[in-house]
Amino acid sequence: MKILASGVRSLLVLASSRSALTFSTNTRTLCLRGGSSFSSSLAAEKKAVTGWNHNLPEKDSEFWTGQEAKELPKNLLSAIEADQASQAQKEKKEDKPRTGWLHTKKKTPVAKAQAGEKQADSGNKARKLLQRAMIDQKVNHRMIAPPVFHPVSEGRRVAITEHKISVPLDRYNPPKDPKDKEPMVDVYFSIVELVSTPEEEQFFLKLQATTPGLTGHQKKREMMERAKQYKSFADLRDANECMLYLQGGPGFGAPVPYNGIGLSDSSSWVGAALSKGFKRIILMDQRGTGRSSTITKQTLQRKFPDLFLLDEHDQFSSQDTADTLSNIETKMESFTEGEVGEKAEKMKKALKEATEYMSLFRADNIVHDAEAVKDALLQTIDDDDDEKESKSIRPFGAALGQSFGGFCMMSYLSLIPHPPKICLLTGGIAPMLTNVDEVYSSLRERVKDRNMLYYERYPGDIAQVKRIVKHLETTKVTLPSGGILTPRRFLMIGISLGGSPTAFASMHSLISSAFISEDEDILSKAFLKEMDSTQPFDDHPIYYLLHESIYCDVHSDCKKSSWSAYRMYEKDDSFNLQATCDYQNESPTFMTGEVIFPWMSEGDYAELSGLGMRALAHSIAGKNDWKPLYNADEMKKKLCPRTGVSKAAAAVYYDDMYVDFDACMKVCKRGNPLENCKVWISNEYQHSGLRDDGAMIFKKLIGMVKGEIGTPS
Repeated sequence: MKILASGVRSLLVLASSRSALTFSTNTRTLCLRGGSSFSSSLAAEKKAVTGWNHNLPEKDSEFWTGQEAKELPKNLLSAIEADQASQAQKEKKEDKPRTGWLHTKKKTPVAKAQAGEKQADSGNKARKLLQRAMIDQKVNHRMIAPPVFHPVSEGRRVAITEHKISVPLDRYNPPKDPKDKEPMVDVYFSIVELVSTPEEEQFFLKLQATTPGLTGHQKKREMMERAKQYKSFADLRDANECMLYLQGGPGFGAPVPYNGIGLSDSSSWVGAALSKGFKRIILMDQRGTGRSSTITKQTLQRKFPDLFLLDEHDQFSSQDTADTLSNIETKMESFTEGEVGEKAEKMKKALKEATEYMSLFRADNIVHDAEAVKDALLQTIDDDDDEKESKSIRPFGAALGQSFGGFCMMSYLSLIPHPPKICLLTGGIAPMLTNVDEVYSSLRERVKDRNMLYYERYPGDIAQVKRIVKHLETTKVTLPSGGILTPRRFLMIGISLGGSPTAFASMHSLISSAFISEDEDILSKAFLKEMDSTQPFDDHPIYYLLHESIYCDVHSDCKKSSWSAYRMYEKDDSFNLQATCDYQNESPTFMTGEVIFPWMSEGDYAELSGLGMRALAHSIAGKNDWKPLYNADEMKKKLCPRTGVSKAAAAVYYDDMYVDFDACMKVCKRGNPLENCKVWISNEYQHSGLRDDGAMIFKKLIGMVKGEIGTPS
């Protein structure tokens, strides 16, 4: 028991050190089994032991010997040595011959019990400290850059901090053996928070200090220490004043504060939220996007090199507009001998692995990542707290989901026991009760309506679009990105038809300036650069690979998408560009909407092309064992006015070209999942309403939730 007491005291000293539980075993050996001391001189104690610490990391575990544990602080060494010397001295005194009745008196049962309780209490404290240290190491919270100040008018100032944490890649299948290292991905988020007091300003100024010349692990440790100080100073006991933003997409990162979104009260929803009692706005890059373990062709090539083994072989490089997964597999099966045959076998295995990997980047995991972000910011509740169970329920004060972010919000309500207290959806009610083919058929008609509105405003562009299409049919045009500007790719600019009020004017400017002159059929370089920038799918392959999977759910009618948009467009001759681009045909050539097509990986987009990417896209389109995204009963339960834990309001745009109005309203009808979500319907805005007039829309929705605005009437 003396050995245990010494070990506990040393562990408590260790846990209080700035470099808690991280040091090199080549200097001192930490041996915690059975509560033994840190000293190697006590290593001879090898009796069978029992107790809480049998499952501690092994001595050669990365927890003790990893990069985080390269140095044992001198002050910690001194403390351990002093503790050991004191204990040895105490043992020496106790071994001296004793005289007198007092020295030989036995401890009473009460005294023994008290001593046991004291030792048990010390052991429990040590265990908690160790467990927290292990959790902190796994979460790996870093503040990756010093804070930045921004004035936002109205006498306010904000600080912007940038963070990263690590989260499990696959929450559905954790390692079976605890010794196996769990695959993790990084999640990046920035926090915009009001600086309200001189103390807060001084704290953020202090955090701006950095140590020049740090590299690698030293720099990471500085980031972790900065995050630790931030968490300690913020001292968040709940998340009531924290608001989460869920970005549209899928595949795009959150807006950059001050650059991508304004912060004043009237310039954006962020500024409005800061004026409505929310001190911290959390902008999270969803996994695989932005700076959150980004998915690109480059990163996929690094993770699954075998998937791309056949990209350079001539027999696989030709474009085949009729390519399907079956055709690709047939091609691979035809080569069973020699080097190509070996590569084909490796590619098939990698294709299966990559498909499962990509399936982990959907809304079901995104909302769990959001919970991990929140937990990383909140203070830990003591296990001894009598109200721990009730205090552990600490949801976000609010969350806002735009477009696909609204779909994620519905997953939040479905899958997380305690979702945000206030859930706001803008242009983002998932059509979970409508078959995906019906959704795309309906949206196709809306795209046609937007085309007609555009051509009515700019009738001269009817001929100009035909001219561009006919030129691209006869001339191979390579874009700066390396992709091919085919007629079908050009017509994908129609995705902007449902954008902001200036979208039509911007599109007209692009189309009208396509050629270097009226007399020459030569496309200008400026036009080609603009085409690349308006179609950024090369840099955001999740949009292409997972776009239709947002409609797929094991519990819904849509088990797999099978290129739904492509099939629905093929049924409508209005989008037959060969017929409509003829000058003799008075019908305009229709541009397409927010859709993905299988041919996008056949050379049109360089970073989506090649056999590996093409096979992956077809494999995902044919996948039919998706995990659940939505649960109607859970949504109704969470939003129940009497017993629910959340309130919700949604902005639904009547003319939305991206999210079907009728399918949205079906979800909100009495008896359906969002029956208790207050809905504001408007035709004043397109899908980009939050970007165009975010402050007004946010104030409208938050007022509806709080009962301050009587909408619906």
